[in-house]
Amino acid sequence: MTSPTSAPTDALLPTRPEDAAAGALFDALAAEHATIYGYGVVSAHSTPELNYLVSAAIAEHRARREAAIALCEQQGVDPAVPEAGYQMPFEVDTPADATNLAVQMEEDAAEAWRAVVEQATDPGVRAFGVTALTECAVTAAQWRAVRGDTTVTVAFPGGSE
Repeated sequence: MTSPTSAPTDALLPTRPEDAAAGALFDALAAEHATIYGYGVVSAHSTPELNYLVSAAIAEHRARREAAIALCEQQGVDPAVPEAGYQMPFEVDTPADATNLAVQMEEDAAEAWRAVVEQATDPGVRAFGVTALTECAVTAAQWRAVRGDTTVTVAFPGGSE
């Protein structure tokens, strides 16, 4: 058992920077952590026919997470760390629920990366954000197609327009 004096505290965890550009990058990395966790739930409830899409999405988000951590460090931003667990936005019990969760996560990640694009002052960070936003939009479209949506793309990913 760990003694109270050796237990980790919130003071040891990185905090969200107040600077808009750094804060957006921190938030986008946090969204990647949450999305990777959520894909574990999606994987558990998806049909075997969708394993290819689940695997591809998880790999994409893991690679993006690692690149975002490196980008944070290059920018002098303490990277967000993953939570021990995440609350899903709704109960996931069926393959349809899993598909809806995947769409929601991709939309949420796109929103986070759009904020990076909007706030970044460094061209390299902005370019990374554009690529991340685009990849999330493409993956969301793939999940919408699985869901049977008649329109699978949106005009401005990551926004409400």
